[in-house]
Amino acid sequence: MVRVTYLFSFILLFFASCKKKESPRPDLIIPSTYDGANFDINASVQAAVLDRLASLTREAQKGRNPSVVVNKTDLDNLFRAGNPSLASIITSYYKARLEGTGGWFEELAKASGQGTYSPGPPTGEGGVLGGYLFDENGLEIEQLIEKGQFGATLYKHALDLIDAGNFDEAFVDKLLAIYGAKPNFANSGSNNVPANARDRFAANYAARRSDINDNNSLYIQIKNQFIKLQAAVRAGSAYNQERNEAISQIKLLWEKAIAATAINYCHSVIATLSQTNPTDAQKGSALHALGEAIGFIHGFRTIPQNHKKITDAQIDEILLLFNAPSNATPTCYLFVTDAINQLPKLQQAIAKLQNIYGFTNAEIESFKNNWVALQSR
Repeated sequence: MVRVTYLFSFILLFFASCKKKESPRPDLIIPSTYDGANFDINASVQAAVLDRLASLTREAQKGRNPSVVVNKTDLDNLFRAGNPSLASIITSYYKARLEGTGGWFEELAKASGQGTYSPGPPTGEGGVLGGYLFDENGLEIEQLIEKGQFGATLYKHALDLIDAGNFDEAFVDKLLAIYGAKPNFANSGSNNVPANARDRFAANYAARRSDINDNNSLYIQIKNQFIKLQAAVRAGSAYNQERNEAISQIKLLWEKAIAATAINYCHSVIATLSQTNPTDAQKGSALHALGEAIGFIHGFRTIPQNHKKITDAQIDEILLLFNAPSNATPTCYLFVTDAINQLPKLQQAIAKLQNIYGFTNAEIESFKNNWVALQSR
């Protein structure tokens, strides 16, 4: 009996000593910079997607000249060009809104070449005001075509990469590229930065919303998450939790940067149209800013809910406040013709976005600024 007891005790001590020898998993080592050695090769497809959206936008912008007629066929062809084309990776909802009968490509083409636009109850097909092309309802279709695809096409493409589950180093580079940043994280999309290094698309607007002196700005936060993601992927499957945390944060911060930019444009409309007797140029600028906000928010409609914080119901509420409902004729011109009653709607939209994303009052105030321009970077 004593021998059995000793044997049992020996076995327990043996396993206990083995357990003590097991090393805990080391903490993930996160470097201070992003390694972009293979970025250009890995992200060539995503860079081409960004270029295709830029080309489509340039074609739409030709309508800013009041004497130029934009051809719908040209817009359709650019939308469908390349592999992958914009048309092949966009949400089905937004695709139908762009290229269908009575869609935004057709509406922009109809408004182009019509001369000057005068805000008021719809007459004709629209025209140019303050250097921007509007339809007869005062809606800048160009912004629905471009800024709407920041969510419906670019963010959607990022989600497709994530859902594919191929979490290798090339995946991280692709995700960074479709966000619009480069491995150097310039924190600027201005001409002060070389073209091959500057931020584009969502990253460009994240930079505008971020004070360079704020180490907790949206831009710096998302930069840090990309560096963490690269480190976690390189470290292997033992760090899948850190990988997934980084992906989750990148999605949220990306979405918040877009929402912050919509808030910026709401501020701009309010400031401009609160003035006494704004000029035609100011009216056009205000409706342009409104169009930007509409595009940024509308593009996230029908993005799967597990990949975004805002709900489609909340998007519809905000679009209604913008006088650009998703399911009815817009009345954007009212912000010019009835500013005293319409501008409070934009304050309500700001409050809704603040509540959805948990922005502080200080952040809401900060979002009034284009920090890249203010800081000349």
